[in-house]
Amino acid sequence: MNQKTFFAFIGPSVLMMVLFIALPLATVLKQSFYQTQSVYETLEVETCSPTFTGQVCVKEIKTIPIIGDNGKVITQTNYVGLSNYQNVLELPRVIAAFANNSWHEFMLIDFWKALRFTLSFTLITLPLVLFFGLLIALCINNVAKSIRGPVIFVSLLPMIITPVIGALAIRWLFIGDGVLTSFLEWWLAKDIAMFAQAWTIEFMMTFYRVWHVAPFAAIVFYAGLQTVNQDTIESAIIDGASRWQKLRFVILPHLMPLIVFVTLIHLMDAYRVFEEVVGFSSQAHVISLQWLTYDFLTADLMGNRSIGRASASSMLTMIGITLLLIPVLRGVWNDYKGKRL
Repeated sequence: MNQKTFFAFIGPSVLMMVLFIALPLATVLKQSFYQTQSVYETLEVETCSPTFTGQVCVKEIKTIPIIGDNGKVITQTNYVGLSNYQNVLELPRVIAAFANNSWHEFMLIDFWKALRFTLSFTLITLPLVLFFGLLIALCINNVAKSIRGPVIFVSLLPMIITPVIGALAIRWLFIGDGVLTSFLEWWLAKDIAMFAQAWTIEFMMTFYRVWHVAPFAAIVFYAGLQTVNQDTIESAIIDGASRWQKLRFVILPHLMPLIVFVTLIHLMDAYRVFEEVVGFSSQAHVISLQWLTYDFLTADLMGNRSIGRASASSMLTMIGITLLLIPVLRGVWNDYKGKRL
């Protein structure tokens, strides 16, 4: 393939990546060093109220935003350096929490509370998704061909459901007098409040993510199982290999590139967990880094949005994803170099 043809093929993809990934990322990075605030003015406002003897007027000083000719609040943007990152990380509170040896104080800081949940959610769901995905793929691969199509369809149903809708459905099953809550209360003969503490909410969110994503891993692994060399399988059977030995020494090595692929996709997706926080309405107990960024962008009573802090939070999230992906990508690169040699 000559250079002209090569660039003709990759040109559109590179252009789209620059327009929709590189430029927005550069813009967010730039915004993380600036702070946009409304311009306020202090006025003396006189308020009069009618009484039996006349009017009673009260003067008070109020600070109100200045409205421009276009009807919008006038804002000003200033360079603040790393202040947005400092405001997000709240390092003085972190140091004070460690000085007091208080995990509770540390978990009251929004960013670190969100980071703790995001990391634990990502690292717990990853092996579960890989395990159940492989288990489902093996079950599909070993059922009779006459029913394999319906089994694949049923297996894919959790993945078809919209994430927020699926999370809401599970929440309705357990909240208040939900069907499953009522059954558990009848079975255990005691009141159950699944949304009254953080650990039960995290358990349900983890269960939902595995239930929702495992079918994706299963269909990828099932496609890989169709390419396993049958001669190698037959040789292993002749040598007296058990099912576990065939899985460990033949099937898993063959599926390893797909396992790495699913791992990369899941790490990037789970670290940006957001739908579960919204669907389970867990903001009072459990928040994620992605939800924290959304919260910074939510307008307050004065209509202000913390765009600078939201940008800083986004960049910290990107750094976290990169750090998670480095070990996996390094392993892939080393394996690639080994094959080249």
